[in-house]
Amino acid sequence: MARRHLSAAVVAVAALALTVAPASQSAAGPLPKAGAVQRLLAGIPQKGNVLGSPRAPVTLVEYIDLQCPICRDFETAVMARLIPRYVRTGKVKVEARPIAFIGPDSVRGLRATIAASRQNKLFNFSLLLYDNQGTENTGWLDKAMVARAAASVPGLSASRLLAVWESDSITKQAQRYITQAQADHVKGTPTVLIGRSGARLHEVGHSYESVAAAIAAGLHR
Repeated sequence: MARRHLSAAVVAVAALALTVAPASQSAAGPLPKAGAVQRLLAGIPQKGNVLGSPRAPVTLVEYIDLQCPICRDFETAVMARLIPRYVRTGKVKVEARPIAFIGPDSVRGLRATIAASRQNKLFNFSLLLYDNQGTENTGWLDKAMVARAAASVPGLSASRLLAVWESDSITKQAQRYITQAQADHVKGTPTVLIGRSGARLHEVGHSYESVAAAIAAGLHR
């Protein structure tokens, strides 16, 4: 399946259409695979939108949309393999830059992911939602789903997340990610950029082989 594609104008409009739908489903305990996500990420440094050691020699930047099925495949199949091998071992740090372009569920996912980053749980929250992703633009990522996902992540307060996700500061951060995406000439999601930390990053394919090869090249420079 090909990547989702978008224009800068579509991204900007979607990111600014910041409305929150009412809850339509009740929380019914932790989401499936919550334990697996916790085990994958447990003990790895996480601050804001960065996962891994701040001293890692290689940086991987990922532009993602929470309801993009191609992003789901990348996160659950590729990142799930890369994290134990490269991030946990201190070789790579990951910087997530969420954006929204598919529809209202994307926007709610963007806002909630930024709110989760304020508690240093962005990666737990986003990976869990990818594991439980619904059909595009069906309203699956409503307020109740956001609350349930947050409550499924140890150390993440759902009440604190919901208290800030409609705030102006979240809106401003969302726009900053859009501005970064435009500067990086992002044409679709997932977009993956890799390189030596502190140096210029280069876009690579989002298959495991492409990403692993780029990481290896960065480690040996």
